[in-house]
Amino acid sequence: MDYVLKYRLFPDGQQRERLDWVRDTVRQVYNHALHRFNRIPEDAGTVKQRVTQVRDELPELKDWWTDLNNVYSTVLQQAVEQIETNITNLAKRRDAGYDVGSLNWKAPHEYRSFTYRQTGFELDDNSGPSGRGLLTLKKVNGETLQVPIRLHRDLLDETDVKHVTIKKDRTGAWFACLNVEQAEPDKPDPAELDTKDTVGLDLGILNFIHDSDRRQLGRLNLSSDRERLEHEQRNLSRKQHGSNNWEEQRQTVAKVHKRMRNKKSDFKHKVAAFYTTEYDAVFVENLNVKGMLESGRNSRNTHEIGWRDFITILKHHGRKRGCHVVEVDPKDTTKACNECGVKTDKPLWVREHSCPSCGYTTDRDYNAALNVWERGLEKLGVVHSEDRTPAETATAVEQTHRESVSASRVVETGSPCLKEATQSVAE
Repeated sequence: MDYVLKYRLFPDGQQRERLDWVRDTVRQVYNHALHRFNRIPEDAGTVKQRVTQVRDELPELKDWWTDLNNVYSTVLQQAVEQIETNITNLAKRRDAGYDVGSLNWKAPHEYRSFTYRQTGFELDDNSGPSGRGLLTLKKVNGETLQVPIRLHRDLLDETDVKHVTIKKDRTGAWFACLNVEQAEPDKPDPAELDTKDTVGLDLGILNFIHDSDRRQLGRLNLSSDRERLEHEQRNLSRKQHGSNNWEEQRQTVAKVHKRMRNKKSDFKHKVAAFYTTEYDAVFVENLNVKGMLESGRNSRNTHEIGWRDFITILKHHGRKRGCHVVEVDPKDTTKACNECGVKTDKPLWVREHSCPSCGYTTDRDYNAALNVWERGLEKLGVVHSEDRTPAETATAVEQTHRESVSASRVVETGSPCLKEATQSVAE
C-alpha cells in the first residue's frame, strides 16, 4: 500500500536559496522537455515512448547546460517523466466530462516541487535540533544539504520510503512529502461480517453526516475564517500588483487559505479514521459531485463541504485499516421509505420522512442512511435479516435516540468524541 506523509521542513536562509535554485532549474528542464515532446510526431510512438525518448536526451543536454550537473540525476528524470503523468491525468478528466486543454509551460510561481526517487536522500529521525530529525538531500545546487524536519508522526520500522518530494507552498513554507509503502491489512470476509460492524452514511447539507446508527455530525463552522479571508483579500486589492507590500499581503491571504484547507482536511481525516476503525464496512453514496456543482442548486455549499474529497479520504483510511468502503447508487435514497420502499418527494426544507403508505416516520437523513446501509450490504454480499414490520418501527420514538455531535468537538478533541456519543446513546 502506497500513501504520502507530509512533514514540515525548516531550512535556513542559504538552504532556502539552494532549494529555490533547484526548483526553478527543474522547472526549466520540464519546459524544455515539454517543448521537445511536442515536436515529436504522435505516430512516432505512445506517450510513454515519446517521453522516454526525451528523457534519454538528458545526458547530452548536460554537455551544454552545465548547471544540470549540480542537480541529482533522478530529480531531472522525474521532471521529464512528469509529462506522461500530466497527460494521463488530463485524459482522465476529459473522459470524466471536464473541458481540459493541453499542457502549457510552467511559470516560476506555478512549479513548486521536485522529487527524489529511491536514492539521493536520507532520513535521520534522531539527529536534528530541538527534537527534530534531519533530511539529507544530495546535489542541491551542487551541495549536500541537511535540512531539519519535524516528524510529527513516527515512521514504522518496516516502512519503505520510495520517493521524497520537496515542495514549497504558496506561503513560502517548505515541506517534504514522503511516498511510503506499507503492507495493506487484510479486509474481513464479507460472508462472515456481522451487520452490527457495518454502517451507512448519508452525506448532507445541513449535517455533514447522518449515519445508520443514529449519529448526526454537524458541519464544520468556518465563518470566522471566511470573514478573515474577505478582509485580507480586500487589503490585497488595495496593494500595487507586484510590489513588496503586495507580495507580503499575498502570502497573508495564502496563509488564511491554507488554514481553512487544513481545518477541512483535519476534520475529514478524523471522521474517516473513526468510521474505518469502529466498523468493518462503511457504505457511502457514490455522489455525482460534478453534476451537482453544474446544476447550480446549493453549488456553493456542495463545493465547500467537499463530499468527493471526503470519500477519497475515507477509502484511504479503509485501505489503511482493513475496512471495506463501498459506494452505492444514491438514486432515491432520500425519497424511498426504508420500510416499504414507496417513494415520496420531499423538498429540502422538509426534515422528516413520513411514509403515506406504511406510516413509518423518522428523520429524513436517518431514513436515507438506512437505505444506503441496506444497499451497501447487498452490494458487498453481507447476509442480513430483513424481518422487520412497519408496525414495529412506525413511531416517532426513534427521534429521541438520536445523538448530535458538533464538528467543533471533532476538531478540538479528535474522533473519540464520536465514540463517546455512541456510548451515550446505548446508555
